[in-house]
Amino acid sequence: MKRDFKLPDVGEGLVEAEIVRWHVAVGDTVKVHQTLVEIETAKAVVELPSPYEGEVVALLVAEGETVDVGRVIITVDDATEEALTESLVPEEPQKREPVLVGYGVKQGPSKRRARKSHATAAVSREPVATAPAPMSPPVPPPVRPSPGGSAPRVAVLAKPPVRKLAKDLGVDLADVAPSGPNGSITRDDVLAAQVAPVVPLVVEEQESIPVRGVRKATAAAMVASAFTAPHVTEFLQIDVTETMNAVRRMREEPDFAGVKVSPLLMVAKALVTAMKRYPLANSTWTDEAILIKKSVNLGIAAATERGLIVPNIKDAQALSLPALARALGDLTERARAGKCTPAEMSGGTVTITNIGVFGIDAGTPILNPGEAAILAFGRIRDLPWVVDGQIAVRKVTTLALSFDHRVIDGELGSYVLRDVGAMLEDPLRMLTWA
Repeated sequence: MKRDFKLPDVGEGLVEAEIVRWHVAVGDTVKVHQTLVEIETAKAVVELPSPYEGEVVALLVAEGETVDVGRVIITVDDATEEALTESLVPEEPQKREPVLVGYGVKQGPSKRRARKSHATAAVSREPVATAPAPMSPPVPPPVRPSPGGSAPRVAVLAKPPVRKLAKDLGVDLADVAPSGPNGSITRDDVLAAQVAPVVPLVVEEQESIPVRGVRKATAAAMVASAFTAPHVTEFLQIDVTETMNAVRRMREEPDFAGVKVSPLLMVAKALVTAMKRYPLANSTWTDEAILIKKSVNLGIAAATERGLIVPNIKDAQALSLPALARALGDLTERARAGKCTPAEMSGGTVTITNIGVFGIDAGTPILNPGEAAILAFGRIRDLPWVVDGQIAVRKVTTLALSFDHRVIDGELGSYVLRDVGAMLEDPLRMLTWA
């Protein structure tokens, strides 16, 4: 009697699986409990045993193909008068649809009879040469030989769509670090491996850093910002020779005695002035309205041992240059000491990140959540520059302004960046434009 075997639900609620490897071919004679095929679900690679004895008539699904549960995958010409699963199970289970693993889905509540009565019932019908093996726990992923006869490797776990994506991208799943449930590989794992192949970590050499506190909050905020606000970044390289000259002169002025005067102070003053000139840039987007802030609360990104924090100077637009210098120095010092208050850590309207202190020329900063603009200030270095038609060595830096395109369009963003650059090229403009 020819019997069609359907892809079963192996007890984990799957809806589909991939045919990994057939263990039999058309014309082969199979015995009860002989492995027919390996399938891969989202959780494991499973070997499906045969509940019948007979000759393989047809293999209906090719290796590598993904099929739904319930689809016929193989046909066997059963050599016995009655299927082994029918001869070895009580009457109630016989009424269910036989499957490759177990006895199928139970239709209603019933109690399992003692195994001894099963055996008695089987013997009373017809002697059977092979007794069924007891139900075993889920089969662990088999160890497959590697190409070329190298050391064997354990089969990886991935859903069929993920496996197909890896195949299309040319990614070897064996080289991908899994992050999904039960050690399975996800779509993101495959995409990450395509960009930069993951090198397996040696447990003895890795260090675990708990993600909590400031680091955890910062990570969540940056992810939320990056995937909520449409970022646009513009760059501007400028000659800051006059700004550096002004910094040197200010350090000698009595009004700045005991205060750190740095190029960052001049950048801060220029950005605050630009926010006053273009109030829309000093705002927050909501789904109902754009909220333009009256005060410029200037955030300063600070790298600390506890992670990146962005405290802010309240009402920076109302401060004189010496007062802004004192506020900037005090805020930076307390940020590094971990003494900033909750009020200083909230309510910012625009931010500066000084990447130049790390020797970096430019970057694309991520907006601080709730703000519409952030300015990255690169390192200052000597470069050849055209001045009045002549080549001269000048102090040059690069500014990068990221902004929320829902609030600031390209024109407004360009005006803000242009004006900040112009004030740093000629510091006198900070007085005339304020």
